[in-house]
Amino acid sequence: MTGIDKAVPYPFDKFAVGLKSNGLKKIFPIIFFLIILSLTGIIYIQINWIVTMVENKQELLKDKLSRALNDVGHDLVEQREASPNIKTLRIRPGITWRPSDQFLNELMKTPTVAERFTVEDINEKLQKALAFRGLKGVQFDFCVSADMGPSNLSFRSEVRSPGFQRAAEDSANNLRVFYPLMAPADADMGGTLPAEILIAVIHNYKSIVLGEMKVMIIVAILFTLVIIAAFYVTVNALLRQKKLSEIKNDFINNMTHEFKTPLATISLAVDALRNEKVVQDRQKSEYFSGIIKEENKRMNKQVETILQASLLDRREQQLNLRPIHAHTIIQEAMENFQLQLDGKGGRAELQLNAKNDLVEADEVHFTNLISNLIDNAVKYSKDQLLIHITTHSTSRSLIIRIEDNGIGMSKETQRRIFEKFYRAHTGNLHNVKGFGLGLSYVKTIVEAHHGKIKVESLTGKGTTFTLEFPLKKA
Repeated sequence: MTGIDKAVPYPFDKFAVGLKSNGLKKIFPIIFFLIILSLTGIIYIQINWIVTMVENKQELLKDKLSRALNDVGHDLVEQREASPNIKTLRIRPGITWRPSDQFLNELMKTPTVAERFTVEDINEKLQKALAFRGLKGVQFDFCVSADMGPSNLSFRSEVRSPGFQRAAEDSANNLRVFYPLMAPADADMGGTLPAEILIAVIHNYKSIVLGEMKVMIIVAILFTLVIIAAFYVTVNALLRQKKLSEIKNDFINNMTHEFKTPLATISLAVDALRNEKVVQDRQKSEYFSGIIKEENKRMNKQVETILQASLLDRREQQLNLRPIHAHTIIQEAMENFQLQLDGKGGRAELQLNAKNDLVEADEVHFTNLISNLIDNAVKYSKDQLLIHITTHSTSRSLIIRIEDNGIGMSKETQRRIFEKFYRAHTGNLHNVKGFGLGLSYVKTIVEAHHGKIKVESLTGKGTTFTLEFPLKKA
């Protein structure tokens, strides 16, 4: 008789499932590596492209500035040469001048650019030239410098904008461009004018370049983010697919055991009923018929569990809400598990201290969720099991705590315990029956009653489930 009640293992199912799982585990790292490699390559190319474009834009800006200075330089030289051959010397304070041939020669020379033009004149010309070259509104400073050479009348003739010195020193952010102003020969005096240099400094040239490329950079970054998002969605979908595949494999494996065990028991019972000795013995016939009936009920219950989970998943389950006393449900559910507790040498302690235990709930589903939590404690228990159920109430809620001293759960298991078909690993043993739907069903029913559920557990110490339901309004 004991052979009929004993579960029959089917290791080949695990082998077939294991092959599929191993194949997925091998190919997933390859796919993940290829995706990361592609993403890294695309980002690297994008960065290099942006850097190259910035360098090209900087060179283009420098070329535009050089052309603008060239235009201004030609204009300054032409206007200088067309000026009258007389100039006014700016004499340094404290210096006394005496008329001499050298003084007259100096007076009759062609004026330099620094002497011929004012700061406002050069500033206006530079603004027009920069605007013509597409640099309108750019902030700049400038300087025209000429060294008169060593003599007793030697001095440095210079025209500069007020902020030139500070702008010229900041070479990290500002761009300097030089343009030589060639001095023509002075035929009348037999001398030459000193060479002059026109220097222009563009402020924050990097900002100008980035401003011109702003749209292109934003578009490049946007498309890069789109690619990253697409890769994230792809990897996330692969992870979910991997997870679903594992859940499916676990479910098929569990379903195989849950269905094949009663089928094997029914098959043995049917074989026994065909035995002539059993046929002639009415008591034995009724015994084996009872086994077939019980196993059939067990299979029907498993099928009902799967169908119920499907209905809950589609939100098609209708709740028949009415006022019920939670303490009555808890006591009845605990009585149903008394035999199982006695078989494991366990006991239950009830401290139903809630002053108000009236909730609006579906009696069937409320009973099932309490039974599932007690059943979970019994399944994952050790010797000397203790189930401690307490209740208390607040002004709005009923709090139910179901605590056990069982094997407990890891942090990873606690995070996934309410997932459909998920079951905590118990090693290579298949000593815990079920589809992994119990706690998923519990969470769904609790939320359908507008309640909350929380789990606290330590491996080897036990588990505590805390339920909170709104009390029925008066």
